[in-house]
Amino acid sequence: MFSLAVEKLLGIDGDIPERAVWMRMLLSELNRMSSHLLFMATNGMDLGAVSMMLYGWREREEVLRFFQKVTGLRMNHNFIRPGGLAADLPAGWRDDVLAILDMLPPRLAEYDVLMTGQPIWRDLLQGVGVITAQEAMALGSTGPILRSTGLAWDLRRDMPYLRYDEVEFDVIVGTYGDCFDRFAIRLNEIRESMKIVRQILDRMPSGDYRIQNKKVTPPPRARIDESMEALIHHFKIFTEGFKVPEGEVYVAIESPRGEIGCYIASDGSSKPYRMHVRAPSFVNIQTLPHMMRNCLVADAVAIISSVDPVLGEVDR
Repeated sequence: MFSLAVEKLLGIDGDIPERAVWMRMLLSELNRMSSHLLFMATNGMDLGAVSMMLYGWREREEVLRFFQKVTGLRMNHNFIRPGGLAADLPAGWRDDVLAILDMLPPRLAEYDVLMTGQPIWRDLLQGVGVITAQEAMALGSTGPILRSTGLAWDLRRDMPYLRYDEVEFDVIVGTYGDCFDRFAIRLNEIRESMKIVRQILDRMPSGDYRIQNKKVTPPPRARIDESMEALIHHFKIFTEGFKVPEGEVYVAIESPRGEIGCYIASDGSSKPYRMHVRAPSFVNIQTLPHMMRNCLVADAVAIISSVDPVLGEVDR
C-alpha cells in the first residue's frame, strides 16, 4: 500500500511492469493464506483445540519458507518497493508454490473434520459475539468482521487494484455475524486465495520486476563495479532518496484483517510531510464492546480471538 501510494504521487502507477504487478499479487495472496493459517492455530489454541496450534503452524511454515527463499526473510520483508520489487522470483519458485497448493487442500479438509463439523466447536462459537452489519459499518469495521454480517465488501473486488479485476474469486460472507462465521470465512478465504494463486501462475508474464526509471530505480549492482556514475547514482538514491511531487493521496488494499490504507502528504521533498496508516485491527477492536453485550465472561476469549487483532497496530 505504501508503494502504491508513492507510485500514485509520482505518477508512475500506470507504468509498473506487468510481471511486478502479478508478483505483488502472488505475494499478497500467499501472505493472506499465511495470516489465516496462523488464525487457525491461535484460535484453536485459545478455545482448547491444542492440536490446531500444531497443525496451523505446520502449514504456515511452508508458506514462510517460500517467503524466506524469495525475500531472504520469513516476515517483515521490505521486498515490495516503489517502482516494483527488490528482486525477481528465484529459480524453482513455481514448483515451490505448486507444492504449497497441493499440500493445503487435504489439510484444510482435516480442519473441517476437526473444527467446522465438530459439535463442541460449533457450540463454542455459534451465536457468540454477534454484531450486525449496521453496527460494523458505523464503527468502520472491515474484513472478515464486516463480511460475517452478510455484507460482501472486499476491496479486491469492489475497488480493484493491481490486477484483481482480471481474476475470478468469490467474496466469502457469513449470515449471523458471530464467532463461527468469522472462523468459517477465514478458512474458506484460504481456499479462495489458492484459487487466485493458481490463476496468477497461469498468467505470470515474463519481463522486468521493476520500472526502469532512473529517478526511483537504482542501477544494477553489476554496473556499480564498472561505472563511477552508477555508483554515485546508487549512493544518492539510498542516502537521499528521491523527491516526490507535492500532493496527498490515500491508497487502501484488502489485508487479511480488512482495509489497510496509507495516507501520504508530500511537500515535494524526499521525505513524507505526513504519513498515516489506517490499520484494520485498530478499527476492528472497537467492535468488542458491541460483540460482548449479553455474553458470558467465559465467551470473551472466543470473541477477542475471532477479531484476530494484531496488538502492534492497536497500541498507539
